[in-house]
Amino acid sequence: MKRIAALAAWLLVAAAPRALAGPGGDGEVKAVSVVPAPGKVEVVIDLQGAVDVQDFTLSNPARLVIDLTGARLTAPATLYDGQNRGGVKNIRYAQFRPDIVRVVIDLDVLKDYQVQKTVGHVRVRIGSERTSFAAWSSATAGAAAPQPVAPSPAATAAARVTTPQAGEAESAIDQYLAAHAREAAQSRAPRITVTWDNAEIMEVVAGFAAFSGRTIVVSKGVAGKVSAEIKNQPWDLAFNAVLESQGLAGVTLEGGIIQVVNKTDLARADSTVPVSTVLVRVNYAKATSLVPAVKSILTKRGDVVADSTNNALVITETTTRVNQVEQFVRGLDIRTPQVSIQAKIIFINRTDVEEFGVKYDLGSPTQFFNQLVARPDPRTAKPVDTNLDGVPDALVPTANFNPTDVIVDLGGNSLSALGNAGQSLTTGSPALQLIFSTAIGNFTLTSFINALQRVELADIQAEPTITTLDNRPAEILVGDRVPIRVVDVSAPTTGGAAPRATVNFQQTGINLKVTPHVTANRQILMELHAERSSVQPSSVDIGFTFQTQQADNQILVNDGETAVIGGLTVTEVTVTKTGIPFLVDLPILGKLFGFTSQSENRRDLLILVTPHIIDDLVTPSTGK
Repeated sequence: MKRIAALAAWLLVAAAPRALAGPGGDGEVKAVSVVPAPGKVEVVIDLQGAVDVQDFTLSNPARLVIDLTGARLTAPATLYDGQNRGGVKNIRYAQFRPDIVRVVIDLDVLKDYQVQKTVGHVRVRIGSERTSFAAWSSATAGAAAPQPVAPSPAATAAARVTTPQAGEAESAIDQYLAAHAREAAQSRAPRITVTWDNAEIMEVVAGFAAFSGRTIVVSKGVAGKVSAEIKNQPWDLAFNAVLESQGLAGVTLEGGIIQVVNKTDLARADSTVPVSTVLVRVNYAKATSLVPAVKSILTKRGDVVADSTNNALVITETTTRVNQVEQFVRGLDIRTPQVSIQAKIIFINRTDVEEFGVKYDLGSPTQFFNQLVARPDPRTAKPVDTNLDGVPDALVPTANFNPTDVIVDLGGNSLSALGNAGQSLTTGSPALQLIFSTAIGNFTLTSFINALQRVELADIQAEPTITTLDNRPAEILVGDRVPIRVVDVSAPTTGGAAPRATVNFQQTGINLKVTPHVTANRQILMELHAERSSVQPSSVDIGFTFQTQQADNQILVNDGETAVIGGLTVTEVTVTKTGIPFLVDLPILGKLFGFTSQSENRRDLLILVTPHIIDDLVTPSTGK
C-alpha cells in the first residue's frame, strides 16, 4: 500500500505541471532515456523543435539539473524503476514553468559531466566505471505503466505548491549569495552558519531573530519549507536570500521591526497606496552620486532625479515608504572626516676620513737626496756682522737650495744616505704635524708625522603636512623645476648651423601624495607616495644627475600613531695604503714606513608619517 500511495503521489506531482503548462515555446520533450556508453552513462532527452539548455548541480543529495527553456513536456509521466545505472539513481522530469521543462538526475556522487545539444537530442554524458546495465526509456516504460487519474482542482493546487523541490529553493539561495558575493565580503554584520532540512519558514525566521537580536514579525498567510545550507555568510544577507527563495520580502517598519510578507501581497498593497514627491537637500555629498544607491531601494512606482543646481534629490515614492527613503538619503549624506597627514623625510649624509703618514729626511748640509727640510745654499752666502761691532765676521747664506736639487758626493770619506719617504706620502691637509730630528754622524735624520681625521655630517629634514577629506587623494609639492637642455645631434643642419636644442623641465624637491581612508574603528588606511629628489652636476658630459629617494606604501595605523614607511642605509668604505714594499706590511711598525687613508661615506634615509583625524569642535550650548 505504501508503494501504491507513493506512486500515486509522484504521478500527481508529475501530472499537475503538465496541466498547468501553457504554450511556452516551439520545443517539445518527447522522452527521457538512460543508455550505456564506453566509460560513461548517457541521459538522452528526445526533443522536437528549438530549445535552450542550462545545467547546474546540487549537493546533499547529489543532483544534476537540466533546464530546457522554450519547451513543453509531451513525454508520458513515467516513474523511474529505481535501478542504479552507472551512478544514476533516479530521474524526475516535469513542466517547471510554462516555458521550462526541468529534468532532475539523482546521482550517487557528483561527477564530471558534459552536455551536448544536437538536432533532436540533448545528451548528458556522465563519467562512470559501470556501463553494463540495461537501458531505460520513459517511452517504453510509460507504455506499460497504468494511466494516471486526472487530479482534482484541490490536488492540482497542492501540486502547484509542492512542485518547487527543496533543491530548487537551495539553488535560489546559492544564486542569490553568489550574486551578492562582493556585498558579503564588505559586510560587517555577524556571520552565520546553519543547515535546514525541510524546516518551516516560521522556525527559520525565529532562528534569524534569535541570532541577530532583531524583532521579526511574520505576516498572516506566510508558509513554506526551507532545505538549504548557509556557510559563513552575513546574517542579513542570508536572511534576504532565504526570503527571496520563498517569494517573500522583509520590510523594515518604524523602530527597526522587520516584517516578513509575500511579495505579491506587498506589490498589491503598494499598488493601492498613493505616491508623493519630496525634495531632499544634500549637504556633503554630490546629489548625482547618490542616485544609483537610492534607486536600488525604490519600488517600481518610485523614481529619483538629481537637481545639480541646488544639490538636491527629487524623490517620488509611495507615501508609506517615502520617509524610509528620505532617512536612507540622510544616512548616505554624512560629513566625511578630514585627515591631516604629517610626513617627515630625514636624509643624513655622513663622511668620516682618517689619514696617517710618516716621511723622512736624511742628509747633511752639503749632501742630500730628498729635500723635505730646507737647507741653506752656500752659493748665496754674504758677509754678516754677527757680534754687532760693525765689522762683518761671518758668511751667511741668504737662500735655500731649490727643492728639486739633489746633491750626492760619492767620493772622499762620506756617503750620502737616501730618504725613504717622499712628498706623495703626506696627507692633503694634515690636522697634526709632528717633527723629530736627530744627528747621526755628519748627517741629520728628520721625520714628519702627518695625521688627519675629518667628519662631515649633512642632516636634511623635510616635514610636509597635508589635510584632505576621507577617500580623497591629495598631493603637496615643494621644490624646483630644473631646466635641462637636450641637444639633438642627429637632427639635420644646414649652413654649419648648430644642432637643434630643446629645454625640458625636471621637477625636484619634496613630493607627498596620499589617499586616506578612515575605518569604522577610527583607524586610518593610507596609500602613500613620499619622494625627495635633488639635482647634481654630473662628472661626465651628460649634464646632470638626479638623486631620488622615494617610498610607495599602503599602511594601516591608529589615529595619531607614527609609522615608519621606509628606511635605507648605504655605507661606502674606501681604504688606501701606500708605502715602502714589505716594510709597510709589518705589524705595528708598518705604519712608520707608509701612508694610510680610510674614508667612510654613510647615507641614511628615513620616512615617517603621522596621521590625525580632524573632528568637528561642536559646542553643546551654541551648536556651533
